[in-house]
Formats: sequence, structure tokens, C-alpha cells
Amino acid sequence: MAISPEANVHSHALVEEGAEIAAGARIGPFCHVGPKAVIGPDVELMSHVVVQGITEIGEGTLVHPFTVLGGIPQDLKFKGEETRLVIGKRNRIRESVTMNSGTEGGGGLTSVGDDGLFMAGCHVAHDCRVGNNVIVVNNAALAGHCVIEDEVIIGGLSGVHQWVRIGRGAIIGAVTMVTADVIPHGLVQAPRGKLDGLNLVGLKRRGVARSDITALRAAFQMLAQGEGAFQERAKRLGDETESDYVREIVNFITGGSDRSFLTPGKI
Repeated sequence: MAISPEANVHSHALVEEGAEIAAGARIGPFCHVGPKAVIGPDVELMSHVVVQGITEIGEGTLVHPFTVLGGIPQDLKFKGEETRLVIGKRNRIRESVTMNSGTEGGGGLTSVGDDGLFMAGCHVAHDCRVGNNVIVVNNAALAGHCVIEDEVIIGGLSGVHQWVRIGRGAIIGAVTMVTADVIPHGLVQAPRGKLDGLNLVGLKRRGVARSDITALRAAFQMLAQGEGAFQERAKRLGDETESDYVREIVNFITGGSDRSFLTPGKI
């Protein structure tokens, strides 16, 4: 067991032999840290936190009570193989969050980026890849193999189907079921996930230029009403646009995916 002398481990915490606890880390009362866990510098496990399996928690992350990190996948194909959960820096993980490790069939890794906010009761399933600055609101759930790009917001009580990709800067409204890929900067709402427009509020908050927002609006209209199939409209956009934001949408649509897309007006 490698516990830094500059770490603070409460006398009522259980840290198993083999765990690594870095300088400045704080392990609160009634936490249980497994033998293959790596707790980074200045991480705080407040109390009653369970860290299982091969789990790494990055610098400055704060984990609230009753959270379970690195639990085995909720997947009947899982046969006990060694897989990992890697959590980045400065995340805020609230009460009763669960994040599972990966599966052999999914690459063996569940990864979470930096600076995320995971609110009470939300779930990140096996083999998910979650980017930076992501917000997952209370009791939302990501199923296995989801890809959530940077700066995505997922509303409370929402569910994301397995293998779905959600592009950068998209926002998912509360109580929404997402069963198909969501374009970058898209706005999705309604119980069965309707692509209703663009996340204009998010774009403006991030200081995106007016010219790019105008280009995105025009691109969305072409995707909604242009001639030909959805993929064909996207390819034409790529040929015509000078906006990097529009190209990002085009590349997302024309890239590989295991699912269909939410399209404007499609429920």
C-alpha cells in the first residue's frame, strides 16, 4: 500500500493494501478504497464512498457520499476480466453517483474527462467515453458504450441508449430518452428525443462568433429541409461551408456510427 505521508486518511476509512493515495488526498470516514485504486493528488472522498476495481481518480476531484466508482459492469457478458475506470481532473461527483468499469468486448475502459459535474444519482455505464466539461444532471443515465463529447449537458431523469454518440456542445432536455446520435450543438427534447434546433444559448455563452452561429442556423435548415437523404445533405454542407463549426457537424454525421441520427422533425 502506497499512502503518501501528505495524504489524510480518516481512522474510520478502509484502504486496502495495494491502493495508491497521493499527496493532498483526503479519504473521509467510512470510505472503502480497493487494492487496485489510484487516488490522485488533492482528491477528496468525503465519506461513505466506495472505490472498486482498477480505478484512477484524477487530481482535485471531489466525490460526495454514497458514490460507487469502478463497480463491475451491469452486463451479462462480463465474466470477471480485469477492466478499468479512469476519471480525469477536477470533477465534481455528487451523492449516489455510480460509474462502472469497462468490458473486454468494449475495449476494457470507461473514461471520464476533466472538469465535469455529475449530479446526484446519475449513472455512467461500462465502456462509456465522456469528454471534458460535461454536465449530467440528477438521475440521468448513460448506457454502455456511449460517447459523450466535450461541453455536453444531459438533463435530469434522461436516458441515453447504448452506443449513442452525443456531439460536442449539445444539450439534452430533462426527461428525454435519446436513442440515436445527436449532432454537435444540437438541442434535443421531448420524451422520445426530438432534435428541435441548436443549443444557441450554449454557443453564445462560449463566445462563438455571430458568423458561425448564422452558418450553423443555415446548416440546420439545410439538414431539415434540403433535398436528398440526410447523409447526402450533410456531404453537400461539407462542400459548401467555410465554418469550422458546420464542418464539425458534417464530420460527425459522415463518420462511423453504430446508430442512426436524430434528424430535425424526427421523433
